[in-house]
Amino acid sequence: MATDLLKIGNKTFRSRLIVGSGKYKDFDTTKQATLASGSQMITVAVRRVNIINKNEENLLDYFKDTEIEFLPNSAGCTNAQEAITLFRLIKEAIGIEFIKLEIIGDTQKTLYPDVLETLKACEILAKEGFCVLAYSNDDPIMAKKLENAGASAVMPLAAPIGSGLGIQNPYNIGFIKEAISVPVIVDAGVGCASDAAIAMELGADGVLSNTAIAMAKDPVMMAEAMKYAVIAGRKSFLSGRIEKKSYASPSSPIFGMARL
Repeated sequence: MATDLLKIGNKTFRSRLIVGSGKYKDFDTTKQATLASGSQMITVAVRRVNIINKNEENLLDYFKDTEIEFLPNSAGCTNAQEAITLFRLIKEAIGIEFIKLEIIGDTQKTLYPDVLETLKACEILAKEGFCVLAYSNDDPIMAKKLENAGASAVMPLAAPIGSGLGIQNPYNIGFIKEAISVPVIVDAGVGCASDAAIAMELGADGVLSNTAIAMAKDPVMMAEAMKYAVIAGRKSFLSGRIEKKSYASPSSPIFGMARL
């Protein structure tokens, strides 16, 4: 697996698991769970978690002695201009151009993305040199539009954010993989390790998990479980599953069997 690397834009990662930083009880637990996950990338909702103000407790400080990269996201933004402005400020403040674009259309119930505003922001940000990982619904048509707009990766939801429902439309993940050439990272709705394994077995290039880890009774243990689930799912996908059949098939062939 050492040569099976995840490439997004100009960056290469050994781990295919991305973790989030929200909902943890404190920054120390965030760090310990992230390390246990084996992930090399952690998303940060800049409007909710401090990584810019050095006069307040800063999440960046907890990761200074690690190789884990920060992936700022625009959670909390509801239109393209808000997201564009936010990422321009982040680039100016800390020089990060590797970003997760997330624009929410329904802020009250489903937290579903506004794909039209996302598409608009993606095109502008990509032209400005940002490496955009675009959060979207599980629609292969929109995934292709985002790729054409310059997205370096598309992140379709498995289910509503924080729901833990798992992958609701498994066929759509396959359709998206067929439609685009940039990485597909399943994002939102993962509830447990088996959900992550299924996503990878469907052919996803990676998985992002936040709530399932942060809200688990033991976040560090769940983070480790997610690590191995992603690895197992990827190996299963690469090895090629057997064909599904309607009837039984004996494990041992009957031809040449000695008669009693």
